[in-house]
Amino acid sequence: MRGVRSLLPSSPVTGPGPARRWAMLGASTLAQAAAATAIHGPAFLIPVLHTQRELSLGAAGLVAAAPTIGVMLTLVGWGFLTDRYGERAVLLTGLGATTIASGAAARADSTTLLAVTLFLAGAAASSTAAASGRVVVGWFPPRRRGLAMGIRQMAQPVGVGVAAVSIAVVAESRGIGHALLVPTVATAAALVVVALVVLDPPRPDRSLTPAPNPYRDGYLARVHGVSVLLVVPQFLVWTFALVWLVDDRGWSAGAAGTLVGLAQVAGALGRIAAGQVSDLASSRLRPLRWVAWIAAATMALLGLTAALGLAVAVPLVVVATVATVADNGLAFTAVAERAGPFWSGRALGLQNTSQFLTASAVPPLAGLAVGHLGYAATFAIAALFPVAAAPLVPVRGEHPLGHN
Repeated sequence: MRGVRSLLPSSPVTGPGPARRWAMLGASTLAQAAAATAIHGPAFLIPVLHTQRELSLGAAGLVAAAPTIGVMLTLVGWGFLTDRYGERAVLLTGLGATTIASGAAARADSTTLLAVTLFLAGAAASSTAAASGRVVVGWFPPRRRGLAMGIRQMAQPVGVGVAAVSIAVVAESRGIGHALLVPTVATAAALVVVALVVLDPPRPDRSLTPAPNPYRDGYLARVHGVSVLLVVPQFLVWTFALVWLVDDRGWSAGAAGTLVGLAQVAGALGRIAAGQVSDLASSRLRPLRWVAWIAAATMALLGLTAALGLAVAVPLVVVATVATVADNGLAFTAVAERAGPFWSGRALGLQNTSQFLTASAVPPLAGLAVGHLGYAATFAIAALFPVAAAPLVPVRGEHPLGHN
């Protein structure tokens, strides 16, 4: 039994040395960032779809949402395949399919074909969500796993940032086809790096190690619920910070976009810091509860200062951007550690699916709230979600690091 326990992801990692493990972390982060350009990049095509292809904003938004729909429908399936066949195979298959689908989207000559190929690209790109996270959890020991996962969680804002500064500009100057070469090239490059670097983490023999359903005690369900509540203020700030700066504060679109971009960078660094804190605290969930309370306080202060028209509201929106994304890596790592090597793919798929479903509802509902109540009141109302999340964090049910 001792030999089997040594292969569990929560035990001290043996095998490749530190340099190879950090290289695999880099490859996993690159894979997730490249996938993010394929999933979120089409949102930056909306202006060109509206002006050049003469689509209504609603129709353009639907085309841009096609990859996200593909993601939501396939996350759990990719997680199952990761549990069954391993991380490397899923990453290579998913990235290869994303490259092909993105390339097909770049050559699409009709709006319908564009939407279908973007849907397929998103469905394939969702493979990286569980598989790249499993590579990090499997190869890093518990005392370094929070920091490592924090770095890996930088991938989404980095990928969105790359898409923001490239796809919109290329689409306007060269057209949609050229713009969609950005995710095509990004995922192709990630595919090569993964093929050269990533190895499947060791896992115990299924016939020798029981794999009970980790959802029996309600721990994972509570973590999923906490993440759903915390994603509301996150996507509210992501969606409406720029519009608020322009409409309520009188900023130019360029200046507001620059500030929002810098806030995204700060948010990415905040994920790393939260992961490091969890390693030092020997806990994922205590820092997760701290983040929830900080997010609640920040959103409440943002709402108050925005209502009063105070200048401090502007730096507070940057703080809110950081605070509302810091939970992602903590919850993701906690889910993977608790689910174990034979369930974490599906558990991470459910984690991401629940967040995507909630995130998709935030913009239209928050837009209604802003229209009826104003930005300040909407920001303040969003503080209630982390207030509700904090006591739901199952701190007492958490196992010590190394025994999850």
